[in-house]
Amino acid sequence: MLALFWFVFGAGLATLAITAGVSLRSRSVEVIGRGRPLIDDVAIDQIIEQGEIWIDADEPLDIDDIDDEEERFWSESWDEPQGDW
Repeated sequence: MLALFWFVFGAGLATLAITAGVSLRSRSVEVIGRGRPLIDDVAIDQIIEQGEIWIDADEPLDIDDIDDEEERFWSESWDEPQGDW
């Protein structure tokens, strides 16, 4: 009876591990596939001829927002370290 328990327990654990692996694999393929730019033959020819390629991003960075956030970050007050150093 104890051997049957361990067999069922092991089979259930293996099923959970396989299910988790398949789920993780499908999620990673979904995430990686979304952000990957498509490079066609024209782009490859451009890389060979010029040595580089420029691909337009979906959302360009807003430099003014980045500067404002940096200024806000550096203007915050910082807690002094505690203890006698």
